[in-house]
Amino acid sequence: MKKRLELIIEKINDIEFFIAQKNHKIIPALEDRILKPAIRMQIISIAEQFNKLKEENEFEILSQIDKDDLRGLNAVRNFIAHDYDSVDDHVLETVLRVHIPKIKIQLEKLLEK
Repeated sequence: MKKRLELIIEKINDIEFFIAQKNHKIIPALEDRILKPAIRMQIISIAEQFNKLKEENEFEILSQIDKDDLRGLNAVRNFIAHDYDSVDDHVLETVLRVHIPKIKIQLEKLLEK
């Protein structure tokens, strides 16, 4: 469980690194032909790690993560995975600007315990 949480944080750090390549600006990173697919793959991977926690019945852990953040992340993951080209960059921006940072903070608090 701890390893999975650390992996999610690592993937969030990767996303932050990708965005940093465009002066920490999300929209330019999403407009970049190389960074956009990399960011999308990390989002898919993060959502998959949360799905694995669910499959492993780690409900106590999952209950400590904001449900709206998880729902938003999972919805975007489904759009990316099933309808890759039609994902609106503004939806991705919201996930990257709002949900991902909150999830990271929540995970870091969990790992401190």
